Amino acid sequence: MFTEDELLPLSGLQHLLFCERQWALIHIEQQWAENRLTQEGRVLHERVHESATEARPDVIVARGLRIHCLRLGLSGEADVVEFRRAGSPTPDSGKATAVQLAGRSGLWNPFPVEYKRGRPKSDAWDEVQLCAQALALEEMFSVSIPSGALFYGTNRRRTAVDFTPQLRSRTEALARRMHSLYAARQTPSAEYAKKCESCSLLEVCLPKMSTRRRDVARYLATALRNLETPDLEHKADQP
Repeated sequence: MFTEDELLPLSGLQHLLFCERQWALIHIEQQWAENRLTQEGRVLHERVHESATEARPDVIVARGLRIHCLRLGLSGEADVVEFRRAGSPTPDSGKATAVQLAGRSGLWNPFPVEYKRGRPKSDAWDEVQLCAQALALEEMFSVSIPSGALFYGTNRRRTAVDFTPQLRSRTEALARRMHSLYAARQTPSAEYAKKCESCSLLEVCLPKMSTRRRDVARYLATALRNLETPDLEHKADQP
């Protein structure tokens, strides 16, 4: 269990899975720059958080809910948590899935929804962040949350996400990795990839330049080794 002073931003898990160097530049070196993609994402989240909490007969919609998970050492803010009226208090497994809410009768199932610009991605960057929110809510409310949803701004629809054992395990492993890197306070070296072109920190990171420097360093090291290595064949021809 971590203390509140040791909690790291939950949103960092998405940065870490995208690129460990990007995560370190943001969360260790405190570097930040915006591009069109990050601006669109920020505006989308601001609009979501500005909306008031809604209360309908069978759904209570909480926006900008502060969450934390002491077990994984994470804290953050959930875009939306829907509390859906539960049909039964506890499933056959005996693990509670519903909570009591102050001033509300009955039981309610927490259902996290994360808002993202663009479309669903090829890797599980968004799913990991949403799963971490669910793990935090499970700890805070002592319930089990089987699923949530990602809302993408381009297609304007939700994508369902099941919190499978595999996704939970990957999320927990990333949280451990993040704390390990933070404790070491070391920024990984740059490795250029196609995804670098969409990163807002491209001009800060300069991955292509770092790759060229390593190529030059390897060339010089090889040249020096060749100079220092005796020409055995030439020496064998000498009397």
